[in-house]
Amino acid sequence: MEGPAYSPVWRCLLVSDIPNDRILRWDEVTGEVSVWRSPAAFANGRILDRAGRIVSCEQGSRSVTRIEPDGRVTAMADSWDGRRLNSPNDVVEHSDGSLWFTDPDYGVASDYEGHRAEREQEGCHVYRVDPGGTVQRVADDFDKPNGLAFAADERQLYVVDTGRAHVRRFDVGPAGRLRGGEVLATCDAGSFGGLRVDELGRLWVAAHDGLHCFDPDGTLLGKLRLPEVCSNLTFGGTQGNVLFVTASNALLSIRLNVRAAR
Repeated sequence: MEGPAYSPVWRCLLVSDIPNDRILRWDEVTGEVSVWRSPAAFANGRILDRAGRIVSCEQGSRSVTRIEPDGRVTAMADSWDGRRLNSPNDVVEHSDGSLWFTDPDYGVASDYEGHRAEREQEGCHVYRVDPGGTVQRVADDFDKPNGLAFAADERQLYVVDTGRAHVRRFDVGPAGRLRGGEVLATCDAGSFGGLRVDELGRLWVAAHDGLHCFDPDGTLLGKLRLPEVCSNLTFGGTQGNVLFVTASNALLSIRLNVRAAR
């Protein structure tokens, strides 16, 4: 499972079942699980933007899409420099309305979670879609960029490089320009996947042995060991203090004493 996104209005969680090309909906009130969309363009990560619209990374269509209030689907990004994207993986929104996403090649590497195809981009990069719809490449020195998240004040952007098993930290400048990019933390259990930041600035990162929690300076504070490889996570619940975790074959949750960064 992958791509968890919580809706406080619907009181539900949407998660991606990528190999089966479907999106599942877990109802927080009833506990029931249903198929929300199938086929689903091998969707991976997603968010609800500040207007409550669902923004998804679709590995099958090799695009970032948004579902409008009337049900129309808008392609927010599907190419850069005249060439198709690889297979968008995870996405976050900045308070200025821009969307930031990672573009590894998992969806074109095989038919397991996408469609095998030749990669048109020369590498796997990080992109920004400004509020006017212009796509810009903001980082081009990754192996397999994956999860990403802003610090609470949006002055830093954290990005996982799954291929190199570490988290990098960038300073965010005007018009989406990134500076720095030093390695903040390295995984000692397989590799990292998705990540989120809590209200105290700590990073929660999915890894092969569970969740790793890091101080903003990169110090490992502890691990929440889980029985399956973890892929991604998000905060949710009526108080914003429930951490939902997607694992290989399960959706897990734990109530914390902190909330997501606001």
